[in-house]
Amino acid sequence: MRSKVIGALSIAVAAVGLFAATAPALAQGKTITVWWGKGFYKSEDDALLETIKKFEAKTGIKVELSQYAIQDMIPKTVAALDSGTVPDVAYSDSYDVQAQGKWAYEGKLEDLSDILLPMKDAFAPNTLETALLYNDVAKKKAYYGFPLKQQSMHVQIWGDMLEKAGFKAADIPTKWEDYWSFWCDKVQPAVRKATGQRIYGVGQPMGVESTDSFQSFYTFMDAYHVKLVDDDGKLLVDDPKVRDGLIHALKDYTDTYIKACSPPSSTTWKDPDNNVAFHNKTIVMTHNFTISIAAKWFEDSTNPALTDAQRAAGKQAYEQDIITASFPKAPDGSTIRYRSDVKTGLIFANARNKAEGKQFIAFLLQEENVRPYIEGALGRWFPVTKASQASPFWQADRHRKAVYNQFTGGTAPFDFTKNWKFTILNNENVWAKAMNRVVSEKVPVDKAVDELIARIKQVAG
Repeated sequence: MRSKVIGALSIAVAAVGLFAATAPALAQGKTITVWWGKGFYKSEDDALLETIKKFEAKTGIKVELSQYAIQDMIPKTVAALDSGTVPDVAYSDSYDVQAQGKWAYEGKLEDLSDILLPMKDAFAPNTLETALLYNDVAKKKAYYGFPLKQQSMHVQIWGDMLEKAGFKAADIPTKWEDYWSFWCDKVQPAVRKATGQRIYGVGQPMGVESTDSFQSFYTFMDAYHVKLVDDDGKLLVDDPKVRDGLIHALKDYTDTYIKACSPPSSTTWKDPDNNVAFHNKTIVMTHNFTISIAAKWFEDSTNPALTDAQRAAGKQAYEQDIITASFPKAPDGSTIRYRSDVKTGLIFANARNKAEGKQFIAFLLQEENVRPYIEGALGRWFPVTKASQASPFWQADRHRKAVYNQFTGGTAPFDFTKNWKFTILNNENVWAKAMNRVVSEKVPVDKAVDELIARIKQVAG
């Protein structure tokens, strides 16, 4: 629902140098407006406020901060663009997925190459590159945004529920077909028998209003090596191999629901709903594009507002009961290369105080400022720079180690970073619509895939 970056001495020096170079004497007494997505955790927001406090003391520039719920950020920003009164700096978890590529294409974003290129070598693979977007007005590619943090796909499992069903983590298959059969054909009936409750083996996000559904479906596509665009963003959907891979991916994704192995309500789930189902223990496992599920229990374990019993339950869940895992091997036995969604902030081309806005970004990206902000999210977000990824924070427990291992194993960007029109497809959630055509309207999988391909070509061709 809401929402790390530099490190190493050389990078800190580069950032400080950039910061100094963009600090004109006249900056004293100026005020910049900053719009920011509200954090998921108090420690996240506190770290941002502390950075702003230090920035103001160092520069004399005042920061007028407004924080909004993530679902409100796009509508408010669109309204600001329409009225011509944009903030000087803006960040939302939703910008990259839904709007950044379109705004860059239309010439609405400021080129941030001058502050990002000097620290280019600090960024991990497939991070800074995602902000290199095409501007059709300037007829060039440039860095129209600054990478701040990233997320990827993880599996969350109730280990104690698995034990009630008579299994342990070592019993979970690694072969694709055996893996999904395990949850539906073995775990689900066994846990129901053991508890007398209508528990589901899997929580499969399928709602059209859920980003989880499209991110999860991409993982199934990647399991079948489906490549929708080339590196230049050109569509590849006319390739029969792409169609065949999509059919397999959609069939596997919807079969779990058709087998009554995912709650009936999962067709209309929004982003929090698989989390809620997991927390309520009505499902044994789910896949989620962060470890926010496990992090919720960690936060509970340290929350002074809760009772001793509630904190103890949080500690038990986080340290003992919840397992953070990866997907199984792909059907061909290869290891799935996970998609990384790199979250970015922006400066708009018609912002009033662009120089001071860049100053703020350069200051934020200094290691001593950005690391507390990212780590304040309790593992929900992973750093985009090599040095921050080496922080001891990521080796502190098994959940964070699992995130570290997945990211350092190599990731791939989403298609919207290569073809901005995929942001339209993601906003429509054509992926979840195809799922619901199959499970709710009983349309054959191949027909739903043909409709999906037709829509992709219509929008992004």
